[in-house]
Amino acid sequence: MRSLLHAVGFFLLVFAVTGCGHDDSSNPAPSPAPATPQRGALIENPPAQVATLTPSDLLTLLGGSDLGATFLQLAYTPKCTINVYHLTYQTVDPSENITPASGALMVPSGSDPSCNGALPIVLYAHGTTTDRDFDIAQLNAADNDEGVLLAAVFAAEGYIVVAPNYLGYDTSTLDYHPYLIAAAQSQEMIDALTAARAALPTAAATGTTAGDKLFITGYSEGGYVAMATHSAMQSLGMTVTASAPMSGPYALAAFGDAIFEGEVSDSATVSVALLAVAYQKAYGNIYSTPAELFASNYAPSIETLLPSTTALSTLEAQGEFPTALFDSSPPSASDSIYTPATSPAALAGVFAAGFGSNYLVNNSYRAAYLSDALATPDGGFPALTSGVPAAHPTSTLRVELKANDQRNWSPTAPVLLCGGDSDPTVFFFNTTLMQNYWAAHPPATPPVILDIDSAPTSDDPYATLKTAFGAAKALVSAEGGESAVLAAYHATLVPPFCLSAVKSFFDAH
Repeated sequence: MRSLLHAVGFFLLVFAVTGCGHDDSSNPAPSPAPATPQRGALIENPPAQVATLTPSDLLTLLGGSDLGATFLQLAYTPKCTINVYHLTYQTVDPSENITPASGALMVPSGSDPSCNGALPIVLYAHGTTTDRDFDIAQLNAADNDEGVLLAAVFAAEGYIVVAPNYLGYDTSTLDYHPYLIAAAQSQEMIDALTAARAALPTAAATGTTAGDKLFITGYSEGGYVAMATHSAMQSLGMTVTASAPMSGPYALAAFGDAIFEGEVSDSATVSVALLAVAYQKAYGNIYSTPAELFASNYAPSIETLLPSTTALSTLEAQGEFPTALFDSSPPSASDSIYTPATSPAALAGVFAAGFGSNYLVNNSYRAAYLSDALATPDGGFPALTSGVPAAHPTSTLRVELKANDQRNWSPTAPVLLCGGDSDPTVFFFNTTLMQNYWAAHPPATPPVILDIDSAPTSDDPYATLKTAFGAAKALVSAEGGESAVLAAYHATLVPPFCLSAVKSFFDAH
């Protein structure tokens, strides 16, 4: 029977292929369906080269920005020419839909032996921006000091750099940014890395290829993304040589509680706007309508406002975005938890600036959040107890903050965490809470915790950087006082010194 079936099947196949011996050109075979886009696939191959920077070009760019000028206070001579590419590739959004994304690929070249051959890769995640058109590959852009510093510290020193722009920016078609969503942002980082490896070697740097070493780092939002990416890669069995997240909101659940309880960071209004919308679009449970969470004058437009092609200062001046996070008139005048925190005293002014008559978050939403935070407090804030997020939060925002909190893994590769303990933007307790978590769940290699704003000791490998940071901070203070130090701390003062520490840490591995 099987032989008969095979014979019949063969006859039918021949019949179908030969068309009974005559040409049926009026009914041609259908064209094959286009291939389904795959994660990490290059969209433009080869990627477009957008700049070539010699060492002297790079020094000129560094000297033209506050961040670069701070970095140049350190002894620095770039070695390599940097070939910069605009990388476009496929990734997935939080709903697992294939979607385009973009970023930068920086490839060293030059006569120095460290600029050619099989070079290590640095996968970098950048900090928060509200600029919808942001492209980290455009190193001459006015808002891209971070990209220039990244190029100087790593690409000009013999590292291939891969840096996503993130979904919601540049050429991305997604109508929001998946802000601090660990799975989505780590997936994009992995897909950018896949695309970059496929693009190497490039025509302008044929002698530069990807080596075996992979390092991951990032600053601020990018510090969080770097940690989430290391965790995700480790779970997938991918090899990470070392990572070095910097100044990131790793302990998201504790950080959220601190902000809602009155320790309002100086970027909290933007961060809460981005985060609440992203979590609503990804999880669908943060609010029933925007007016439940957001003040009535911002609720109608907030879901499509950020990131924006209009500058944040212009949005504020036009009344499209508030200047404060919370209402300065508390729902209960007798309850001090609704008022700005006053400790630590150095940040009391920052906390107070988060309250006003022109605010983003409704008192009623804040009251419900606080009720849950008081009933089921985080183990890291306001007091250090278990060190982990609340076991059973009921506020949906607290539930999702816990789901994206990084106090849930221990690295098997070396890790450095760098930041400054007076940071008014991302509080340093995010770093110390990770340190506490890893003390209770020891990694394979003890992590290095670096407070760049601490006093150096005699045997401190980062003593020179700490001394230089102190000098830079004193210079800012002498010119503008402590308010100027706070204003410059997160965006200008800490990054050059932490990045230099990260470079030293990576060089050792």
